[in-house]
Amino acid sequence: MATTKQPLPSIVSSEEWKLALDQLLIKEKALTRARDALSAERRKLPMVKVDKNYEFHGDEGPISLLELFGGRRQLIVYHFMYAPDWKAGCDGCSWVADAMTHPAHLHARDTSLVMVSRAPLEKINQYKTRMGWTIPWYSSFESDFNYDFGVTTADGERHGASVFLRNGNDIYHTYFTGARGIEYLGSFWTYLDLTPYGRQETWEDSPEGWPQTKPYEWNRRHDEYDV
Repeated sequence: MATTKQPLPSIVSSEEWKLALDQLLIKEKALTRARDALSAERRKLPMVKVDKNYEFHGDEGPISLLELFGGRRQLIVYHFMYAPDWKAGCDGCSWVADAMTHPAHLHARDTSLVMVSRAPLEKINQYKTRMGWTIPWYSSFESDFNYDFGVTTADGERHGASVFLRNGNDIYHTYFTGARGIEYLGSFWTYLDLTPYGRQETWEDSPEGWPQTKPYEWNRRHDEYDV
């Protein structure tokens, strides 16, 4: 039976490999220091007070933005794309949710992590059960929350992450990132970036013949790859 030969990286001696790895490590360390400097700038960003009252719906009933903190000082909200008329949650957002950390590690640093979508709670819970997630997930249905924070626009839904800081009962919005900024959140993309073939997407600068497909066309929800 005919087979297609896969392209491979160059095969070298252990000494040559170690030299190439050490050279790459210099650049990786520079990137780490640059990322640390950027994180320091992020920590010094000004913030804006949230004066509006928002109501969300969870299994415990109606809940306020303040209550989403769970008594902690910091709150990270992942804006999960799931419009009220969608049959399922966004497949890309599902990747992000699959990779989310155990909350205990965030709680140890006085930080809560929740997801918020515009879909009604019943739809959210059905999809959450299908995906096997335990992440706190709330509905902002009939709330201005998504609109006010720029993740539901005239052009449709966007994903993103908002960070909030609580000082007593006062809430402040300190940071937002969207689009590829979400990749930084411990996602599977960061794992794939470590591999020889990378993400295997056409935009990447890879050697000729490397396996590649268009972005956003190959990834699936984790229970759909065999369909």
